[in-house]
Amino acid sequence: MNQIAKVLYTAKTRTAGGRENGRARSADGLLDITLAEPGSSRIGTNPEQLLAAGWSACFESAIARAAHNRNLPLPADIRIDAEADLMLADDGHFLRVRLKVGLGGVQPDIAQMLIREAHAICPYSKAMRGNIDVAISLVPMQAA
Repeated sequence: MNQIAKVLYTAKTRTAGGRENGRARSADGLLDITLAEPGSSRIGTNPEQLLAAGWSACFESAIARAAHNRNLPLPADIRIDAEADLMLADDGHFLRVRLKVGLGGVQPDIAQMLIREAHAICPYSKAMRGNIDVAISLVPMQAA
């Protein structure tokens, strides 16, 4: 059975100047950032930081959805540390991502199940699956 997809939201941005000297702005003006290469003296963020922030936010929402689907209480203490590496090999640049998930007060086996289910339903995870190296791990909660 074919399902008809429904657009829930469209993000619209315009970027000029690339990662070296760029500026990205959303159509609604809520996002207005300067871009800079990692390690440069220019103040600004970079695409890898934006990927890490976007994916970790989406993944946390996917954990909440997975908990809701199983009628499990969502822990108040969730933390995701995301690391997005810009890599270089003989055939060019590529990405690698690590998501380190902390679920305070959740039994490890339940936490692992929620992480697996979140990875299956998270739109970022779906988009990246099979395209980049991804490591997702459950980590103990530590003080901020």
